[in-house]
Amino acid sequence: MNIQPLLNYIKNHVTLTETEEAILTSKVSYRKYLKGQFIVQQGDVCKYECFVISGCTKTFYVDDEGQEHIVMFSVEDWWTSDIGSFITQTPADFNVQCLENTELIMFSSDVIEELYAEIPKLERFFRRIIERALVASQKRIIRSFSLSAKERFLYFRNQYPQIEQRIPQYMIASYLGITKEFLSKIKSQIILEQ
Repeated sequence: MNIQPLLNYIKNHVTLTETEEAILTSKVSYRKYLKGQFIVQQGDVCKYECFVISGCTKTFYVDDEGQEHIVMFSVEDWWTSDIGSFITQTPADFNVQCLENTELIMFSSDVIEELYAEIPKLERFFRRIIERALVASQKRIIRSFSLSAKERFLYFRNQYPQIEQRIPQYMIASYLGITKEFLSKIKSQIILEQ
C-alpha cells in the first residue's frame, strides 16, 4: 500500500509523529478501481471518504430525464466521495466514477472517529479539508452565476490544467453547464483571439 502521497499531503496541514503515521497506516484501506467502476452510486450510502493516490474520478448526478451533471473532478492528491452522504450516512445524491484506473486511500466513518480519538490533530486536519471543500463549492456557485461560459472555461483551464487533457470535452462541457457544441465554439473563438 503506497500511503506516502497521503502522508505528504497531511504534512502540509499538521505534523504527525512516526507512531501517529503508523497508527494511521494501520487503519486506512487501500483499493484499486478500474476505469468505469463506481466508488459511490446515487441512492447508496457513501461508506468512505477517499484520497486519490493515482487516477481521475468524476462526481455527478443524473436528473429525472437521464441527463448527467458533473459537479467535480478529482485527481492525484485530491479527495473524492459524496461528502453529504458520508457525513449523514443517508443515500447519496451523487455518483463517483473512475475515469481512469484509480488508486485510493479510503477512510470509513468508524476509522475517522477512531483516528480523531487516537490522533486528535487529525480532527483539525479533516476540519480544514471540509472547510476548504465548502469554500470551493461556494465559489463555484458564484462563478456559475456571475461568469460567462467562456470565462468559466478559461477559469477551469487555468485552475485545473492537469485535468483538461485527461478527460473528454463533453465532460468538461457538462461541468461548465454547457453543451459540447458550445464548448467547441468557445475554444475556436479563443484560438482566433490568440
